[in-house]
Amino acid sequence: MELPLMVNVQHVKQQLQAGNDLVLLDVRTAVEFESVHIDGSLNVALDQIEQQRQQLSESLKHPVVLVCRSGNRARQAAALLQHVNLPNLHILEGGIQAWQAANEPVKQGRQRWALDRQVRGLAGSIVLFSMIGSLFWSPLRWVAAFMGAGLTYSALTDSCAMGMLLSKLPYNRQTTCQPSFTPMQNEVKA
Repeated sequence: MELPLMVNVQHVKQQLQAGNDLVLLDVRTAVEFESVHIDGSLNVALDQIEQQRQQLSESLKHPVVLVCRSGNRARQAAALLQHVNLPNLHILEGGIQAWQAANEPVKQGRQRWALDRQVRGLAGSIVLFSMIGSLFWSPLRWVAAFMGAGLTYSALTDSCAMGMLLSKLPYNRQTTCQPSFTPMQNEVKA
C-alpha cells in the first residue's frame, strides 16, 4: 500500500475500509487530543516528537498518517521525522477539522480550548491590557507593538513561539489517554 505524502480524508477512509493497517499519529497537545480525536489514533504531541523519535521508529512498522488540527503541526512533525525509519509517512490534509467536516466518526472527551484558540486569547488579552494600561503609563504601548510584531513574524514564518510555550503548560499536558503503538484496523462504516 503506497500512499501519497498528503492524504485526504476519503483516501484514509478507503485504506481503513480495505483493512490496511494504518497508524494515525495525532501530534496535537494531550488536552486537544483528549477533547476530540479519531478513534484508534495515538497521541505524541509535536513538542515530544524529537524525544520519541527512536521509540516511534522502533514501534511503528505500518504506514503512518500524521494528524493535527489543520495540517500545520503535522507538516512540522513530518519534518522532524524525515530521517527516522518510518514506513510511508503521510499527512492528513486539513487535519481533524477535515475529518469532522466529512462527518467521519471521532471520539470526544472533555472539551477544552485548542492551542490556536489559547494563543489568540492570550495575545489579544496582552494587546488589550497593554493598550488600556498605556493610558496610565505610556511605555506599555510598546508591549502591544511587540506583540503585534510577534504575531506578524508568526504569520510570515508559519511558526508560533507562543503556541510552543503554551503547549508546555500543565493545562495542555493533562490527559487520561494512554495510547499504544499499534496499527489501526478501524471498523469504519461505509
